[in-house]
Order: sequence, then structure tokens, then C-alpha cells
Amino acid sequence: MTIVVDNTMPDIQAGSDVRGIPIDQVGITELKYPIVVLDQQDGRQEVTARLTMSVGLPHHFRGTHMSRFIEVLNDHRGEMTLRTFPSILQDLRRRLDAENAQLTVEFTYFLERAAPITGSTALMDYECRFQGESNGSGDDFVVGVDVPVASLCPCSKAISDYGAHNQRGHIEILVRSRKSADGPPEIIWIEELIALAEESASSRVYPLLKRSDERHVTMEAYDNPAFVEDIVRSVASRLMGDARVMWFQVHVVNLESIHNHNAFARIQWAREARESTSSGQHE
Repeated sequence: MTIVVDNTMPDIQAGSDVRGIPIDQVGITELKYPIVVLDQQDGRQEVTARLTMSVGLPHHFRGTHMSRFIEVLNDHRGEMTLRTFPSILQDLRRRLDAENAQLTVEFTYFLERAAPITGSTALMDYECRFQGESNGSGDDFVVGVDVPVASLCPCSKAISDYGAHNQRGHIEILVRSRKSADGPPEIIWIEELIALAEESASSRVYPLLKRSDERHVTMEAYDNPAFVEDIVRSVASRLMGDARVMWFQVHVVNLESIHNHNAFARIQWAREARESTSSGQHE
């Protein structure tokens, strides 16, 4: 089959605009696409992702060519990780004649989880995100996870004759890793961030529990009470101690069980800024 391209058709998007207003980001969103991500245990995991792709549009262009986003994505079909993000973003800049390009990939990641006592296994889902940007000064890559956990209120435990209120919550972690000697950022595995989050809560959340498992989880949470402030600080302190982490944001939400509102805490931290501040204090 021969495809005939009619170059005589007008290119309206490439026309000029006289309003003199650049657009920070223009592109496509809510695009569903199959991708492959790195799996620490099995090597690779196939997932269906939701993509947002955009570029900056100079003030003199009327529009961008939306079809080219799909063309670039199709050219890079397959693995989508910190190793491939730079080339995808650079192709977006080149194909769309843009100074900067952005890509966000959101997907559900599955891990097999064993119940704490019976060992019963089932798949647990975690919402994950990759986001990157390429511009004239370099490339950026951030990996994120949203981990469901359980927390038990230390105050409720301390003031109650028996029992204490607990609830499910979510720990969202975004990290930017240090660049390795040969250029690309060092790998921080999704599984590592999930484990860090779960270990910082009162108890993990499991996909499948039998009665003996439920008993264990209930008592584990009671023995490890934690405010939302405790959880966010615990996650942050461990990320600060990881030399690969150059920047992070931790956002913790408790879905309160005895209030008609939620509680949250957030910490954002950058290694460069903290180290320069510390150096200034010693001078």
C-alpha cells in the first residue's frame, strides 16, 4: 500500500500568531498506551500507562502539531524508564521545534504480597509515576509512588481505656536521583520506595488476609502508633540518608476514621540546598 502525502495542503498550526504570548505547555493528555517498566525481581513488567506529553510553544507560533506526539511515542515503543526518557524528550523537542519538552507517565504497578502469618499470596496494586523534562540546560527525571498504609493514633491509644482509632492512609514519594558517572541518573527502584513507605507506617496494607493475619496486622498497628507527622519524618529521614537521592517530596495523608476530614503532612528537601546551607553555618 502506497501512502500519498499531499504537501500542498495548508499547515495552519505552523502559522504565525500576533498576540505575542508564549505558551508554557501544550500537548496531549489522558493518552493510554502499553509500556514496559523495569521490575526489580522479574526484570520487566508490562503495564498500561496514562501519558501526558507537552512542549513549550514560542509566542510567534499559532499552534503545535499534535500528531507528532504520537509519532514520537510510537518510535520509542517498549521500555520507558530513566534510561529512555532523555531520548524521547529530545525527539519531542526536535520533531516539534521546541525549546523544552515534558513527559508524565502514570501507571498501576503490581507486586505479589504474602500475608504475614499464613503466607497467602495475592497481587497488590500501587500507583506510580515517571515525569521528565528536557530543555536547553539539561534533562530531568523524577520517579514517584503512592503507597497505601495503615496508621494508628498515638493520642487515641494513650487516652483510651482500651483500643485506639486507626485508618488507612497514603504515602506519596517523589524522588530525583543523583546522576551517575556516565551521565544517566542512578536507579532507585519502585520496590525500594514502596518498602520504605510501608516500613514507616503503623502497619502495611495487604490484598489478602486470613483471620490469623488480620489478628497480627491489628496488633502490629497497635504496637506501632504513628501520627501523620511521625510517618512523614520517618520517610524523609531515610531518604536523606540515601546518597543516591538528590531531591524528594513526601506527602502523607491519613483518611481519618473519627473525623469528617483528613490529616496530611508534607516535606520537600534538596541535598544541594541543604549542604550549601550547612556549609554557610560553619563559616
